[in-house]
Amino acid sequence: MNRATVQAWLDRYSEAWETYEPDAIRDLFSPDAEYRYHAWDEPLVGHEAIVADWLSPGGDPAERDQPGSFRAHYEPWLVEADRAVAIGTSDYDAAGDRPARKYFNCWLLQFDQEGRCSSFVEYYNLQRREPSPG
Repeated sequence: MNRATVQAWLDRYSEAWETYEPDAIRDLFSPDAEYRYHAWDEPLVGHEAIVADWLSPGGDPAERDQPGSFRAHYEPWLVEADRAVAIGTSDYDAAGDRPARKYFNCWLLQFDQEGRCSSFVEYYNLQRREPSPG
């Protein structure tokens, strides 16, 4: 893996997140991939489990991020052989009773020989943005 191939993977990840196309999600991950939304979580194991969770987080498809409700940008920070660290932001618009919010993300990624992610671990900080008075 190099910076360009990791960036291409990150771009495909963002597109899959926007579209929720099952094949696009599945193609990102190796069949035995481990995916952790939080470093302390037990991983989702296997690309089928990852697809199912993206399509229906927590068992409720209404919990999915709606297309156009966020903007995301990620880029490789460090690439070493089959491992990468990616950083970026996810910006969400206010919706209903949820204030606008911004996540500062750091992902630890490991890839297989075909360039599919075999291990994904997410770390993030959340900044809630309250509406301006006035």
